[in-house]
Amino acid sequence: MPTTPSTTSTFDGVETPNANSSNTHASPKQSPRESRDLPPLLSSTYPITLKFMDVGYRLKIESKKGGCIKNFFTALESPPSDQRSTQERIILNSVTGIAYPGEILAILGPSGSGKSTLLNSLAGRLHGNGLTGTILANSSKLNRTILRRTGFVTQDDILYPHLTVRETLVFCSMLRLPRTLSRETKVAAAESVIVELGLSKCENTIIGNSFIRGVSGGERKRVSIAHEMLVDPALLILDEPTSGLDSTAAHRLLSTLGSLARKGKTVVTSVHQPSSRVYQMFDKVLVLSEGNSMYYGKGTDAMRYFESVGFAPSFPVNPADFLLDLANGVCHVDGVSEKDRPNIKQNLIHSYNRELGPKVKSLCMDTTNVSIKGSNPVRSNSSKERRYNDRVSIFDWFYQFSILLQRSLKERKYESFNILRVSQVVAAALLAGLMWWHSDYMNIQDRLGLLFFISIFWGVFPSFNSVFAFPQERAIFVKERASGMYTLSSYFMARIVGDLPMELILPTIFLVITYWMGGLKPDLLSFLLTLMVVLLFVLVSQGLGLALGAAIMDAKQASTVAAVTMLAFVLTGGYYVHKVPSCVAWIKYISTTFYSYRLLTRIQYGDGKKIAYLLGCNHDSSTSDGANCKFLDEDVVGQMGPMGSIGVLFFMFVFYRLLAYLALRRIKN
Repeated sequence: MPTTPSTTSTFDGVETPNANSSNTHASPKQSPRESRDLPPLLSSTYPITLKFMDVGYRLKIESKKGGCIKNFFTALESPPSDQRSTQERIILNSVTGIAYPGEILAILGPSGSGKSTLLNSLAGRLHGNGLTGTILANSSKLNRTILRRTGFVTQDDILYPHLTVRETLVFCSMLRLPRTLSRETKVAAAESVIVELGLSKCENTIIGNSFIRGVSGGERKRVSIAHEMLVDPALLILDEPTSGLDSTAAHRLLSTLGSLARKGKTVVTSVHQPSSRVYQMFDKVLVLSEGNSMYYGKGTDAMRYFESVGFAPSFPVNPADFLLDLANGVCHVDGVSEKDRPNIKQNLIHSYNRELGPKVKSLCMDTTNVSIKGSNPVRSNSSKERRYNDRVSIFDWFYQFSILLQRSLKERKYESFNILRVSQVVAAALLAGLMWWHSDYMNIQDRLGLLFFISIFWGVFPSFNSVFAFPQERAIFVKERASGMYTLSSYFMARIVGDLPMELILPTIFLVITYWMGGLKPDLLSFLLTLMVVLLFVLVSQGLGLALGAAIMDAKQASTVAAVTMLAFVLTGGYYVHKVPSCVAWIKYISTTFYSYRLLTRIQYGDGKKIAYLLGCNHDSSTSDGANCKFLDEDVVGQMGPMGSIGVLFFMFVFYRLLAYLALRRIKN
């Protein structure tokens, strides 16, 4: 078939392709596996031509004299100007290019050249005043429609480790595909992607991570790509998808991307050290060096261009290796090293700005009817779209909630009921039961010690476990929220509801063992009341941990703050110190341990009148137990009413979770 003649020089490779180029590629012979396509409702798409003109990104780095402690919820008030100096680092500098449907645009460059930053900006994931230039999809700014048809595969594989490959993709299809499609259609879409990416052999294997053995690195990368292929994106952006793969696996992966491009999709990817076979599959190549463009054009014309500007290898080499050497300022031409030819990168950047840059910009201008001002910031509606995505119908909300709840239960059951955690709870219950074996009802001091131990254990244990929940899931949460998979409220409620059965089973087991071994009040009603108080206290303590984790979003810092907080709550809980100094007396009224301990004491001893009579504390008697009477007066008689304590705990239950929800809302995609 005749091709459109080039309108530019032979080495620039920036000519406009045929309008039907996405349809003129010869379709490869498909194997039986590859012949399974997505269901008809999912395979409909439209081509996207992506143009980015004079895209720049500047990062402001603030260096402070002296240290300050980071505020848990918001940054502290800025220090005086004489204590802070601001430096500006240029990550991207006027990068221009076009990605056409039916083609693969590969972005090459050494580490730190700005590849990931450029891809994030093209995917609509980068925001702020530091981003400048113009990014257009089909001559329009990035909008909700374009972003929903865009697949973005991050450099790191962000997946749930305990889910299998099949479960991961089925849950993703349930959340990302339209709710109007049936469950069978969505499952069929997941199965089609599994077959297309060669994941059939490991579909029932868990994903795993660095601590849990699962699928291989290459398979995990293909699962990440399958995540985005489920929506059949018209624009697929990948950040170093071949990292960690051998040359054969990388070639197989690029072959898959090539087959997607031949279906009319636009593929933009950064590749780290591609082999010569992989390089030959690139339609267009963009070479970056320290945020500057060194080449844009056809991959086959790159060597010819650099030869025209005086850089050609003295022997046949992999073009990708040669381009990366030039981007690093390394070149060995005719026995001349980089030491003899300084400023290689600067010369090549200058040559690009003189030779290729104007042609690339002219090509963008010829096919764009939107005025371009390189100094204007990129204005994207993605932030508004994310706020809009939080407004869904009640049916969509409950659908998202049900799917997220199922996923949460499947993932969390391995963490909540692992052998180590169950053994820890059972061992603590047995140890407490032996230490307080059939304690005497009249021995108030020992009994109150057991009740306070229960309050300490189930205040610290759930709070320390839950404080890691949101920091560990932040990467997955941000990624899925950016893809518009669900609303924040449905995710949060699914997490809260899914934690209930997980968090309440172990306290029940603990109390069944400790209560009867410790010889506490031997009637069913008292046991059930004690169990209800402990379970409520566990939920309050869990909410405190969730709030601290969501507010700080750093596991180490959050655990430190949780430890200090629980220490303050324990010391003011009413057992160790009764006469608390007035300057810190207010802490006991926000202490969860204080209210739990009071309720447990109330269940065992009531208002204290009966035990006071048995001990002879109501009349002057030489036989009365002075130590027990003192504990009775300070820990039992003078306590807060039960309804007040229950009301405060319920308030804390709601308040801590509301605080965690508001903290999650502050997380930027």
